[in-house]
Amino acid sequence: MDTIYADQTISMSEFKKNPAQVLRTAGDKPVAVLNHNRPAFYMVTPKLFQLLVEELTDHDLVEMARERLTRRHTAIDVDIDQI
Repeated sequence: MDTIYADQTISMSEFKKNPAQVLRTAGDKPVAVLNHNRPAFYMVTPKLFQLLVEELTDHDLVEMARERLTRRHTAIDVDIDQI
């Protein structure tokens, strides 16, 4: 069984009938479009997609910072007065 990450679901055949109406009805919430009762894809607004991308970017930056903190022993000192 697949986990569905949306409060609203619609079948693929119903979605195909009027995708614009599905988008209007959903507002800013994601909709899981199901094919044979399994998620085929999620319909999200551009605003929500942007938020998801920003969250993923932030997550990547946090992971990079954590990894770099483990390499403190290789850090160099920089005297900003000499720059």
